[in-house]
This record gives sequence, structure tokens and C-alpha cells, in this order.
Amino acid sequence: MRSGFPKAAPGQSVGVLGGSFDPPHAGHVHITRTALKRFGLDWVWWLVSPGNPLKARAPAPLAKRIAAGRALMTHPRVEVCGIEEQLGTRYTAETLSALQVHYPEVRFVWLMGADNLADFHRWERWREIMHRVPVGVLARPGSGIAARTSRAARLFQAARLPGRASQLLARADAPAWCYVNLPLSDVSSTAIRAQGDWNATAAGKKRKQGVARKPG
Repeated sequence: MRSGFPKAAPGQSVGVLGGSFDPPHAGHVHITRTALKRFGLDWVWWLVSPGNPLKARAPAPLAKRIAAGRALMTHPRVEVCGIEEQLGTRYTAETLSALQVHYPEVRFVWLMGADNLADFHRWERWREIMHRVPVGVLARPGSGIAARTSRAARLFQAARLPGRASQLLARADAPAWCYVNLPLSDVSSTAIRAQGDWNATAAGKKRKQGVARKPG
């Protein structure tokens, strides 16, 4: 195993939650804890991406987002890492392929909010993702109907496990996916950035370190 990569034993199941985490927040913690329980996972890895290809705005520095995630997500079976930068992958399909090469005996489950399922057909090689690993979908505010009637949901309807069978997802052969409801949290990274809390925290750290802020 390469230095700095998260650890997982052969036969274990790992839920992979990818995203910008710009910034990480209580909603991420909420769905992570729910995923561990509902999908019977041994681990959840937060894959903090160098950048989201679907977003024009550049995120905060990767190291800052990883540090914030580790400070927030303190569960013993959750790893926060920037493995995509080490792998040199940009898209989810590429990342999952590389993870399966490096961890051939680990069972991976891709985790995402229901809002992502609604737009999943816009992702690069999204069908490949569905055929590569099981997918766990967690309900988020206002996205339930759009997710359940999305193009991906309709195309892979036959591969859907009922919510009551969610514990079977990690051991299922792809394509397989499961949609579970959870107590909703409407916290979002976008809202936090809009409030200025994330940028204010970053600016405060820079001032303490004696780094001048750029105008604007």
C-alpha cells in the first residue's frame, strides 16, 4: 500500500463519499454516520477532491479542506483524505477504477446524496460507475422526487434494493443501488460560503500566520 493511503483489510466494505467539501459541515457528518449504519459499512472514506469538474469556481486549497474535515469528522471508522490528488484522477469513474486496482480485495460502495442522483446522468461515464460498484443514495431536502424519477433511477430500476434491505448493499454485485431516507439536514457548503463563515475562518488563519489578504 502506498504511503498516505487509507487502510482497509481484505474483505472489508468501504463507503466512498467524494466531493469538494468546501467547506465540510454537519450535513456531511450526518450522512456519513447514517451510511455506516444503514449500509453496514466497515469504513467511510471522505475523498476530498482537488476540484470538481462540474463547478466553475475553484475550491479552497485542498490541505485546508482536508484539515477542516478531519477536525469535524472524528469517527474512528471514517478517514478524510486527498487520495484523488495522489492517484492523479479527476472523475469518479477513474477514481473508483484506481481504488479497485490498489485495493483488489476491498468492496467499495459509492455514496451520494439524492440531489446528486437527480443529476447523475450528467456525470462522466456514469453508467460505468453503476456497473463498477454498488451505490448508496441518501435522501436530502427537496430532492427526493427528482432523484427517484431521474434518468439513472429509471434506467437502473431493476437493480434497486428496497430500503429495508440496505444492509445487503455492500455485499451486492453491481449494478445495485439503494435509496434510504434519513432525518434531513439542510446545511450546505454553498450556504456556509454565502454567510462568509468559511472565508472569514480562512482569512483569520492567514492573519494569525502573518499572511496579507489580497484585495477584493
